Amino acid sequence: MKNLLKMVLVHLLALLETMFVTPFKLEGGQPMAISGGITVPDRNMAKVKFSALISEMRNKLNGSVFSKNRAGNYLRNKVTPVNPQTSFQIAVRNSLTSLSQGFRSLTSAQILSWNTAVANFTGTDIFGDSKTPSGINLYVKLNLNLITAGQAQIVAPPLPAGAVPVVITGVTADFSSSLFTIASALAAVPAGHTLIIEATPLVSPGKSFVKSEFRVIGTELAAAAFPVLAGARWIAKFGTLVTGQKVFCRVKTVRNATGEASGYSQVFTIVVP
Repeated sequence: MKNLLKMVLVHLLALLETMFVTPFKLEGGQPMAISGGITVPDRNMAKVKFSALISEMRNKLNGSVFSKNRAGNYLRNKVTPVNPQTSFQIAVRNSLTSLSQGFRSLTSAQILSWNTAVANFTGTDIFGDSKTPSGINLYVKLNLNLITAGQAQIVAPPLPAGAVPVVITGVTADFSSSLFTIASALAAVPAGHTLIIEATPLVSPGKSFVKSEFRVIGTELAAAAFPVLAGARWIAKFGTLVTGQKVFCRVKTVRNATGEASGYSQVFTIVVP
């Protein structure tokens, strides 16, 4: 079945030069268009969402990657990045391995409880459609949040309570005083939560979009007051601040009892002298 679906998509791609339905921007090439009639969930293939015609395509298919930005849909060549094997990557991979093994070591009753609890934790996929995680995915997700927050892991699925978000109102980075300060309208980190602080290294002041550059630089426990001083943690992670360069910062909260995380609040700043 997988091979059949893949063949269907390959034939659809062969029609790109002759069909002009939904425009795709081909990086380094000409606009392209496609049409069809099925949904392909295979993670090794491009995800296609159909109405009467194809409305969106995401992820990879063979050597191509489908995506979308503010300018519209586009298609680019798939590039496999060099794996730097950083200590952060290794730590995350070790945590994922440990959590996967931990789930398999649970009792049958505990595993059943996680598989049943997923109905309470539905979300949306890349197209905005409803998606329900598996029991192991839910277990790993919540406990990985707790590990990042420095909190105790859970073996029983919680009832969803949500996480109280923190909105950043501003970030300042000062070269002369080595300050990296995060401000919020809140007086302190919400009770029962841990604040996860992520930042990027220095980037060009003309750069407006970052994603993979974010790294966790620290956490703040409940009741920690704003503004948060994170200069020493940023410098320990990335080195010296440089005047005129840009730094992005984002934060989220994790509910300590459940492992649920809020959405991110993100801002950027230019390092001042």
